[in-house]
Amino acid sequence: QVQLVESGGGLVLAGGSLRLSCTISGRTASSYAMGWFRQAPGKEREFVARISWNGGRTLDTYSVKGRFTISRDNAKNTVYLQMNSLKPEDTAVYYCAAGNRGDTAGVGWDYWGQGTQVTVSS
Repeated sequence: QVQLVESGGGLVLAGGSLRLSCTISGRTASSYAMGWFRQAPGKEREFVARISWNGGRTLDTYSVKGRFTISRDNAKNTVYLQMNSLKPEDTAVYYCAAGNRGDTAGVGWDYWGQGTQVTVSS
């Protein structure tokens, strides 16, 4: 059974940083591309970033460019989202996803984590 577990969320002041982690169990992480999505209260789920199975290709959404960095350590079966210069509008539940056919709309991902709350106060 494949499971994804996110960690690293919390409360931070605007301008601060957090690093989210997502650890996959039940399969080796290198089997999948990985992605991060977020959902703020009352809003639809939003794509944040994606990384290929070997880390050779990344993609992130415009609103986080230059502030967020996705990376992975397949030896640890973990993908990371380093978030710097956080803004109140980054407040959301952040979810990681695993799959090789997933798109930026959230369709086609095979597995999802339960999410971790990130709250940025002004």
